[in-house]
Amino acid sequence: MERGEADPHGADPDRPRGSDIARAALDAARARQAERGVTPGRPRRAARREPADQTRRRRRRWSGPGADDRDPQTLGRLASRLSTQRGWAPRLANGSVFGRWAELVGPEVAEHATPTALRDGELTVQADSTAWATQLRLLQRQLLGRIAAGLGPGVVKAMRIHGPTAPSWRRGPRHVSGRGPRDTYG
Repeated sequence: MERGEADPHGADPDRPRGSDIARAALDAARARQAERGVTPGRPRRAARREPADQTRRRRRRWSGPGADDRDPQTLGRLASRLSTQRGWAPRLANGSVFGRWAELVGPEVAEHATPTALRDGELTVQADSTAWATQLRLLQRQLLGRIAAGLGPGVVKAMRIHGPTAPSWRRGPRHVSGRGPRDTYG
C-alpha cells in the first residue's frame, strides 16, 4: 500500500508507521553521537577514577549477565562450598560410604555385607557368611572401582573383609591351656 491511499481498516494514510518512527529515532541518535565525537558501533567507556586511598574497598556493582557469587545459588552448591571451606569434605565422603552403601555396591551385595569402619582409606566390611566373605574378597577390586566411581578416588583405598565370628573357647574364667574341648570331638 502506498502513502496517500485509503486504508481499508480506517487508519490515517499520512500518519507514520512504527518502522518509520524507529528509523527516525535511530537517525537522531546517530546524529547526537556524531555531534559528541563518538564513533558509531563502539561503546563509550566512562573514565575510571581510582580512590586516593587504595586500601578503601570498592563499591559493589551489579553482577551483570554472567554467573557471580552474589547470584542465587542452589542449596547443594552452597553446602558443597561450605564443607570444602571448613574442611568437612573428607568426613562427609566417609559418611556417604555408609549412607549410600546399597547404591554403591548393589542391592545383592548390600544385603549380605555391611560396612563397619572406615579409617585412613581402609574400609572394614562384615559379611553374613564365610561364603559371602570369600565372594567379596574375589570381588574386592570391582567393589573398589564402584565406590571410587560413586564417591571419587581416594575415599576408599583398600578393603578388609571379615566373615562371621565363631565362638571362642579361649576366653573365660575357667579356661584351661591346651587344645581345650576340641580334643574330645574326635
